[in-house]
Amino acid sequence: MKVKKYIAATMPEAMKRIRGELGDEAVILHSKEVKTGGVFGLFAKKQLEVVAAVDPGPTRVRKETLIRPAASPSPSPAARTKPAEQERLLKEMNQLKAMIGELATKEKTIISENHEYPQPFQAIEDQLKKQGVSKPIRLQLLKHVLKEWYEQPEAERPGQDIEKELVRYLEQELADVPFGGFSFSKKMINIVGPTGVGKTTTIAKLAAHLLLKKQKKIALITTDTYRIAAIEQIKTYAKILNIPLEVAYSIDDFSRAVAQFEQYDYILVDSAGRNFRNPLYIEELAKVIDFEQQAETFLVLSLTAKYEDMNEIIRQFSLLEIEKVILTKQDETASLGALLNIPLEHGKGIAYITNGQNVPDDIMEATVPYVIRAVLEVDEHE
Repeated sequence: MKVKKYIAATMPEAMKRIRGELGDEAVILHSKEVKTGGVFGLFAKKQLEVVAAVDPGPTRVRKETLIRPAASPSPSPAARTKPAEQERLLKEMNQLKAMIGELATKEKTIISENHEYPQPFQAIEDQLKKQGVSKPIRLQLLKHVLKEWYEQPEAERPGQDIEKELVRYLEQELADVPFGGFSFSKKMINIVGPTGVGKTTTIAKLAAHLLLKKQKKIALITTDTYRIAAIEQIKTYAKILNIPLEVAYSIDDFSRAVAQFEQYDYILVDSAGRNFRNPLYIEELAKVIDFEQQAETFLVLSLTAKYEDMNEIIRQFSLLEIEKVILTKQDETASLGALLNIPLEHGKGIAYITNGQNVPDDIMEATVPYVIRAVLEVDEHE
């Protein structure tokens, strides 16, 4: 890793020099205010000392080191093995093949025995499992529709619409979970989440949604100062939308930016994305973002992630008061079980769902009917 220290009058000046020398992938490790020049401590100028670094990538292996002298041919193990030993090894191999075949037959029997639901209940189970709906929820749903079916008089069972009953039951279970966009009850809107989920693009979509469709006066604050490229990305979006943006490197910067945007309807706050497994990440967020402000906080998750990882992320961010989640990248996956898992297992509603890179079009407010239709793959009229 290449590390270099810069002295500059302002942070933008330092970032320009860093980007020019180290590139867009450079990261800022440390910054502080220093005094330079002057005589005997007098007339010294206040400047910023910024330490930046960049990983130049793995060292290329010299081609010569990959060349090895050819080894002299050695007899194969079979050639060195005596005839009696060969016969014993062959017998053991045949026994092993027979055991593997027997295990495979037993496994097929077990799998077929696990398909214990009669049709069309098995079709519902297969659909929920394909979508990645968690096993406890699948069992809950199948238990309900089976109970409803068997409680009907036998003559009426063939005509009962099991899928319609499943939709009705899901609507009932999700009725108390908050769905939909911002409540507009608080001025500050914090957007948090791990790296790689598309927070910055989502911020741009939300800003455009509020600006163009809700006719609100919007300002942006970003605390994602870890990568210079991330700052440039949100600056580009702010310029396109013609909305003001402030970069906060500390809690004091954040407070000044909030005061500066006092006359705006809403302030969207973009946070830095880091490895969600690092327990210090939430503490670092609190050093820059004032969560004591009158604010709503939304957690961004990607539908392409494993649900086990989503569970861990939600647990890590439970230290904050998360209003709802925003789910991204629906267009990049065919597994949408998290649309049901998160509300039913965590009690967290879904605010928005994004399904592409286009700003501001590829975002929608989440609704219970949409979530049910997406997971069950049924038409709206059904």
